[in-house]
Amino acid sequence: MMLFLEILLRLAGWLVLAPLLPGIINKVKAWIAGRRGPPVLQLYYDLARLWRKGVVLSTLASPGFVAGPAIGWVAILGAAMLLPLGPAGGALSFRGDVLLLVYLLAVARFCTAWAALETGSAFEGMGAAREVSYAVLAEAAVMTAVLSLSVLTGSVTLTTMLAPAAGAGAALLAAGLFIVLLAENSRVPFDDPNTHLELTMVHEVMVLDHSGPPFAVILHGASMKLLLFALLLCEAVLPLGRLAPFAAAGLLAAGVLVVTVCVGLAESFMARLAFKRVPLLLTTAFLLCLFALLAAWKGGTV
Repeated sequence: MMLFLEILLRLAGWLVLAPLLPGIINKVKAWIAGRRGPPVLQLYYDLARLWRKGVVLSTLASPGFVAGPAIGWVAILGAAMLLPLGPAGGALSFRGDVLLLVYLLAVARFCTAWAALETGSAFEGMGAAREVSYAVLAEAAVMTAVLSLSVLTGSVTLTTMLAPAAGAGAALLAAGLFIVLLAENSRVPFDDPNTHLELTMVHEVMVLDHSGPPFAVILHGASMKLLLFALLLCEAVLPLGRLAPFAAAGLLAAGVLVVTVCVGLAESFMARLAFKRVPLLLTTAFLLCLFALLAAWKGGTV
């Protein structure tokens, strides 16, 4: 019974808190630009509005057009439930759960691309191709980061892997994972979530034909994915295991806030990269995670 209540509370936390992060990012960007900007809770209003709207379907769309966002949202939520929350640990922890987390994130990406292709639009197919091409290098960096934590802790269980002590490789791992966070969540310099320039759209072009509740599911899933990567970054590099439970929880919350603000600052001070330069930045993320792996292997600490 207690496990059931804990899972319900975690579900509620992920569902309710995730849309807060895009609002903080937009507020930071507005503050840097000297504007008032939208409210921090703007995404909550948008989601409520979209749930009340109808759905417009293309005549070429198959059931996969609607099923793709739904399955992707469930996959992201499943990955979120596997992630331990600092001193609270993981609700669904088991040996090898990190591998399932990586695969669930891949399933979510596949479903987004699948739904885009179901429209029969060459334009959305172009966006899906770009998304998948970015993912090739981003996933390599993620797997290298996971391997470095596994080498450090000698475990493939997230609860154990994400409780390291800070060390020489922590900065390398943090930098690599932050670049991956920007790529996986379609943020500047990889993509601009606010752009409407057809030749440079990546993720946004994949969801142009979605409307109503399916589009709300996509937006909420994107916010959960952003929160998941922010938590993963913080737990991978912060020495939470050395602190008391309340102090560790406070440090984790502060870390997520700092990561969110840094995303807003990056989008304010950086321009979107040309497509030919994106692989170079993702390769840099892979090399940073690789150096963190070498530090864990040779030095014993990250």
